[in-house]
Amino acid sequence: MKLVLIESPGKRQKWQKSLGSGYRVMASMGHVVELAKDGEDALGFDLSGDRVTCRFVPRGDRGKKVLTELKQAVKSATEVIFATDPDREGEVISWHLARELKVKNPRRVVTSEITETAIKKAVSKPRPLDQNLVDAALLRTCLDKLVGFRGSPLVWSLKNGAKSVGRVQSATLHLLCDRERAITAFVPEDYWSVYVDYAEGFRAFYAGQVNRSDEPEVEETDDSESPDSKKAAEGTRVTTQTQADQLVATAKSHPHQVVSTQGKVSFKKPPAAFTTSSLQQAAGARLKLNPEKTMQVAQKLYEQGYITYMRTDSPTLSEEFCASVRKYLEQNDPENVPQKTTVRKSAALSQEAHEAIRPTEITRLPSVIKAELTPEEAGLYDLIWRRAIASLCQPARLLKTKIVTKSGSVTWQALGQVLQFEGYLRYWRDIGSDQVLPTLKEGQPLTCTQAGADQKQTMPPPRYSESKLIQVMEKQGIGRPSTYAPTVKTLKEREYVVLKKALLVPTQLGMEVDEFLGRVLPELIRADFTAKMERELDAIAHGKLDWQKYLTSWNRDYFAPALKKAGAKIP
Repeated sequence: MKLVLIESPGKRQKWQKSLGSGYRVMASMGHVVELAKDGEDALGFDLSGDRVTCRFVPRGDRGKKVLTELKQAVKSATEVIFATDPDREGEVISWHLARELKVKNPRRVVTSEITETAIKKAVSKPRPLDQNLVDAALLRTCLDKLVGFRGSPLVWSLKNGAKSVGRVQSATLHLLCDRERAITAFVPEDYWSVYVDYAEGFRAFYAGQVNRSDEPEVEETDDSESPDSKKAAEGTRVTTQTQADQLVATAKSHPHQVVSTQGKVSFKKPPAAFTTSSLQQAAGARLKLNPEKTMQVAQKLYEQGYITYMRTDSPTLSEEFCASVRKYLEQNDPENVPQKTTVRKSAALSQEAHEAIRPTEITRLPSVIKAELTPEEAGLYDLIWRRAIASLCQPARLLKTKIVTKSGSVTWQALGQVLQFEGYLRYWRDIGSDQVLPTLKEGQPLTCTQAGADQKQTMPPPRYSESKLIQVMEKQGIGRPSTYAPTVKTLKEREYVVLKKALLVPTQLGMEVDEFLGRVLPELIRADFTAKMERELDAIAHGKLDWQKYLTSWNRDYFAPALKKAGAKIP
């Protein structure tokens, strides 16, 4: 009997059924060991020279119980196969299991989807453990504990209830506090949006000095926002009531005519299939799920075999999946089949070669399996299915139009957009509604039915929603797919931030902690500092750095002196 060790008990039945009676599948339920809480500062590891000595102990009573059961099972197994999740954490869990169970030359299998075909294919191609991935995971664990356990006593000195600092946590908190300070310091200014309405059926706005070569751009997909939230154009801002009144008077007292009309066909490329970040953003904007809930629901879909692994920062899709989508489109939506399949490359900072998040089978339609899922699972699966198929469709074709008019010496402008060919938008809508402008000729006279000026005020920069914060974290290199949701959750649990009307607002406690860290440990809250560390973690995962030398030198050259300096600043 071959013993297969996976992480989640939710996947056990699928694995067992796929492999059959010659195998026994058991779950570790995640990590079975953790760093001990002993030694200096209860770190559970020692730094000596350029070496790191870790001491691992079972993770509570559950860890002890699981290890006891697994050790018993190993005794009767002819072979032990490690099939934990396909990422660094999964690799280090297999490494821990192999050490605790005393399995020599452990055989590792990896699959990004829980289907019979994928499972059998993975088991047929075992490999050794990837020590580089293990090292990167060990470094993250030790690094985060070092920062948390030795840095947190600094904020305890505030005696205001502050509980912790963290390598990713504190940099993320700073993003929110920095934005809050910008909002507080913001001084609103009055401005006027001046417009004319024409009997010909459209509204034009004051255009200032129009550059007639300007062409309206097709905006990029922003997963953190709903397509319905896009703001309408309001023209060139006027900064005084006097000027606004003069413009309105000119509009009312001078005849209007068309100066120019422009129409240009623009193509909007489909967005890539979901990564962890873009899934969390889209689920927040469209389904109102917070990042933690999104990942819980995605985990269920993954375990049930509906989607591929949900922790990834790669937009790539397998050749087999791309071929299956092409076949589906040829049979069901032939006009959406592109001449050439879009191939997307992973970003320079992306981790191991995972696929994007996608359905395991494109023919498993959301409408067909809806009854098998909870409403939240059905909603998230629908997003994932639509986004995956959209990413491999034709671009959308839009007619972007612009009408420039004139009255006296004042120029006015109207922008329009008409969808000519849906393309991928049939599955993934990420543009605003059509704005249809009439067909007009250059020099054509126009009838002004109304002219006016709306007084408005400039607005401060907006607070971040959870979706927008994750987008910013990803762009600035703070954290990685597995850390986005836990980081936001931790900030809320520490009472450093609260949600108000679906926006993250730093509390007084959070602001005090950030201000304090900015004085005593400023590097730790800088995005570029944390992003550099993430890049070095990636270098270790690719075998380009020694993790123990990195950690000991980082502590010796930066962190220990920084802590000493910070301690001297505390009264």
